[in-house]
Amino acid sequence: MKLTSVYIRAMILLPITIVITGCASAPPIGLKESELPNSWSESATTQVGEWPDSDWWRNFASPELNTLISEARTTNLDLAAATARVLQADAAAKIAGAALLPSVGLGAGAQVQGATDNGSTISSRAFGITGLASYELDFWGLARSNLRAATATLYSVRYARETVALTVTANVGATYLDVLAARQRIVIAQQNLETARHLLTAIERMVEAGLASPLDLAQQKTLIAGQEAELPTLQQRERESRYALALLLGRAPEAFSVAAESLDGISVPSIVPGMPAELLYRRPDIAQAEAELIAAHANVDAARAAYFPSIVLTASGGLASGATSAVAAGPAVGEIIAEAGSTGLIYGLGASLLQTIFDGGRIEGQRDLALAQEQELIATYRSAVFSAFSDVESALSRAASLEEQERFKTRQVKSAAAAFDISEKQYRQGLVGLLALLQTQQTFFEAQDQLTEIKRARIQALVDLYKALGGGWSATQPMSVVERE
Repeated sequence: MKLTSVYIRAMILLPITIVITGCASAPPIGLKESELPNSWSESATTQVGEWPDSDWWRNFASPELNTLISEARTTNLDLAAATARVLQADAAAKIAGAALLPSVGLGAGAQVQGATDNGSTISSRAFGITGLASYELDFWGLARSNLRAATATLYSVRYARETVALTVTANVGATYLDVLAARQRIVIAQQNLETARHLLTAIERMVEAGLASPLDLAQQKTLIAGQEAELPTLQQRERESRYALALLLGRAPEAFSVAAESLDGISVPSIVPGMPAELLYRRPDIAQAEAELIAAHANVDAARAAYFPSIVLTASGGLASGATSAVAAGPAVGEIIAEAGSTGLIYGLGASLLQTIFDGGRIEGQRDLALAQEQELIATYRSAVFSAFSDVESALSRAASLEEQERFKTRQVKSAAAAFDISEKQYRQGLVGLLALLQTQQTFFEAQDQLTEIKRARIQALVDLYKALGGGWSATQPMSVVERE
């Protein structure tokens, strides 16, 4: 009766225990609201929307890019690995949650015994079915803290997957631009090479006619040789970018191809970010750092709870025959059931308390480790936030700068083309020397090549800006480690 009374009292205390364990200490402050900037230092030229859409890449108006990104988001191997890590974290959270529930087991047994005495055989049969339940009271919040840590880790891994997805999407866009830019530069180099060869033919005729010197001919051949040497480098860059794009799609490079040949079909969108404080809700890497900090703090609570004793309640019961009860439960119980002439019900209730007295500093070391990890993740969270602000500012600045560079370089290309055309005509007329012609020719060729690279870099800066703004992602839960003032 006393044991039963203890068990009943423990069951009455269970709801109170659940309430106590639900009260966990607040996570540490990772950032103060006053540390957030009120506005961006850089601003875009045309306001289209405050934040990117989840399919922001469609703003570049490239059907092929849309197809490649859609494929990459389902076949990329890094993203597949990140998805598997989410499944692992989900399983770990289920394991951690199991500690808050009782453990129930069921067992069954049967026994046959026999003996021979003076030709007589005596046999007996017995059976038994028993159930066992045990539950560790989470009075100090150890199991619940472990569950909070596992749940926060699960969120962290989910956010990490979103970060991988965003990175993969941006990398596909950037690598696709590299392929198109390399192809366009190859075409420009081939066109310029053809122009230089035509001029070489004209110089050869002028040398034969005595209107130009062999030095002019040698200088033009030198220019052509230099242009020919650049072509393999550009072609290799195109191949490497194409192979990298295939890898992002989880494909072998041998059978992969890209249809577009230049950047001319790519639109250049405009974007203005919202308020800087909103970036905390729109970057999955910031949400990941926050979740990791919350998980670390839960580990601190769990380490503190490990100082306190553990309380375990047990209960068992079953149905047994007389013989089985005599073996399993002892002679006294067996005699009672045997007297009943049939089977009987057996039960048991128990409670135990375990307190660690000396462990060589293990629990203290675990607490110190958890505290140090929490301090590290506070710094990591702050670094993630400030890095995010820096990413946006840099992308805004780079996009604005490259837009201006493209405008000036376009003017230079037009002027250089006109200067080259004039100098070529004047050279044929003998009005200028070959040196002037070579200078204008080289300036024109280099300006064309540089303009293509500036176009690629400008579009790349917009891809980086979309990525820095979170690519349309938004947190579903409010921040809990920012101190509101």
